[in-house]
Amino acid sequence: MDDWLLFLFRGLRAFVDDPLASEFWVVVFRFVPFILALELPYYLFVFSGILRYLIRKRHSEPLRCNVFPPVSCIVTCYSEGKDIRKTIRSLAAQLYPGKIEIIPVLDGASDNKPTYDAAYEMEKEVASLPGRVLKCLPKWKRGGRVSSLNSGFALSTGDVVMAMDGDTSFDNDMVENAVRHFSDPDVMCVSGCLRVRNWRDSPAAALQAVEYLVSILASKTGLSEFNAVNNISGAFGIFRRDVLTLIGGWDAGTAEDLDLTLRVKNYFGRHRNLRIVFDPEVMGHTDAPDTFRGFFRQRLRWDGDLFYLYFLKHFRSFSPRLMGWPNLIVSTVGGLLFQIVTPLLLFLYTVFLLATVPMSVIGVIMGLVYLFYFTVETFFFLVTLFFLSERPREDGMLIPLLPLMPVFTFVTRIWSAFAILWEMTGRGHLDTDMAPWWVLRKTKF
Repeated sequence: MDDWLLFLFRGLRAFVDDPLASEFWVVVFRFVPFILALELPYYLFVFSGILRYLIRKRHSEPLRCNVFPPVSCIVTCYSEGKDIRKTIRSLAAQLYPGKIEIIPVLDGASDNKPTYDAAYEMEKEVASLPGRVLKCLPKWKRGGRVSSLNSGFALSTGDVVMAMDGDTSFDNDMVENAVRHFSDPDVMCVSGCLRVRNWRDSPAAALQAVEYLVSILASKTGLSEFNAVNNISGAFGIFRRDVLTLIGGWDAGTAEDLDLTLRVKNYFGRHRNLRIVFDPEVMGHTDAPDTFRGFFRQRLRWDGDLFYLYFLKHFRSFSPRLMGWPNLIVSTVGGLLFQIVTPLLLFLYTVFLLATVPMSVIGVIMGLVYLFYFTVETFFFLVTLFFLSERPREDGMLIPLLPLMPVFTFVTRIWSAFAILWEMTGRGHLDTDMAPWWVLRKTKF
């Protein structure tokens, strides 16, 4: 502590003597974690959106579904086994009075016989329900997730198309809550909300449950109020059929969900009334990795793909002519700065501290960083719990995990920096289990 006070005093004295003295800026660099300055405005922006949502919801009539167009649900399956029945059953049991077409696309069906058999065993049960159709689509040779989505889309007939993972199930009012938004002709897509279904299985899954509540339920609710939803999750996205036809479906490569979101946003500059909506009442429940090894492996792919998409594939999309100014600003701050620059700066900042600052000083700075993240995580969690959650009692059971979240967030951000560096140096997006190598090698990026 004495070292820290001495160093701070030297910095302040240098500033008084000469504001441009180099030692002052060294002190600032060491003692003011400027990373926080980059993140704080983004958090305030999200919170202002949540406030706007709550006020709007309080003073307006509930949005109801007046028309019931046919809906197609494309379910990408690979190795879910008997769990695929949960997904199919949750879709067949929807309260939606219109027609629902369920299309499980079985990738590499010859190697995934248990999943193939489990999906086909559901045919009789689904056929017994009015307005429900099950169309199993086996792909004998594996082609990856994008191939499955486009194959399912080619077979689908619904006016509204949903893309979802085989390890995800849904509340029984999900389809009706999603379709109601398409009565507005300006709504192109709806981003569904996701909870962690297996959060009781392990500490890793439970920490991700808290993360999903804050980063999806709270964050996307706020962003949606400004038409700035950053991504339509690949595990749960809903689209107007015309939009998918216009953009040619899903493109080859990894991170197809963010890729598709950016391609839709490329029309926002020319058609400023178009919208992507996030609805916290359109709820799905998915399985998260239940080990830390699985979690870090997943994030190595997710976070590395961000750099691949933003800098290699979609760099030209960052134009006001394509995105429009509002989405350009939000995508630059929330995408480039928050998801790419900030983890790298945090990583460099940590290395700099370890190399140049006494451990006692590092302890003080890390304590400040912990308090910052603890305050942010706890604040948004409580806002979610009291104002957004439809399951407050269940979510309240996660409160004991809040003191761990700053550490979890910090480690995740550092790992994100590693994933970005891996993508920059090793082209990590070509080393993924989302598609076989013979598919990825043929992409042009």
